[in-house]
Amino acid sequence: MKAAVLFSGGKDSCYSLYLAKKKGYDIACLISIFSKNKESYMFHTPSISQVGHQANVMRIQLITKETEGVKEKELEDLTEVIKQVKEKYEIDTLVTGAIRSDYQLSRIKRICDNLGLQCFNPLWQKNEVEYLQELIDNKFKVIITGVFAFPLDKSWLGRVINDKFIKEAKILNEKYKIHIAGEGGEFETFVVDCPLFKKPLKIKNKKIFGEKNSWRMEVEIG
Repeated sequence: MKAAVLFSGGKDSCYSLYLAKKKGYDIACLISIFSKNKESYMFHTPSISQVGHQANVMRIQLITKETEGVKEKELEDLTEVIKQVKEKYEIDTLVTGAIRSDYQLSRIKRICDNLGLQCFNPLWQKNEVEYLQELIDNKFKVIITGVFAFPLDKSWLGRVINDKFIKEAKILNEKYKIHIAGEGGEFETFVVDCPLFKKPLKIKNKKIFGEKNSWRMEVEIG
């Protein structure tokens, strides 16, 4: 089983990679899409430029492609790079970090079907509280790099997903229906350490911008 991983640098793709390796997949490379559209329907954008540092500390080849991020058209760009990876690395499987987004999963599965690839989605329909607890138990250090829903604000940026975070996220879910794992796009993340890394990543600089309940943090790894 030889696989490529759709990789954004966030918790879902990183943990899916971790689970795929535990399952016995030979990981040929990571695929990261850099979208110019900050509101992309398909792709994670906060701090995506820093995924190369994650790939380096995991000793895994990274393949990147830029897209304008036009809805549906961006799928053509994704298809193109997956096809290239299949031919170059002879993969038979694509690993994704999809949890509950039918929009994302249905489109990725269609691409895989058209290219004759299996689609492995280890987080699909996973209980979100159990999932976040697994991240903590398995020593994943995950920080918040974007928030996009009321009542989340600037103060959440940079926070680490820990027991306190889960407790507060559960309250937000009860009061405001915010998905505890951020699967509705309520927040985005970046992994700075985990068992796959040869060493932790250090944040050298960060830029924060936004307003009201829409904020993002672009980190620079030193």
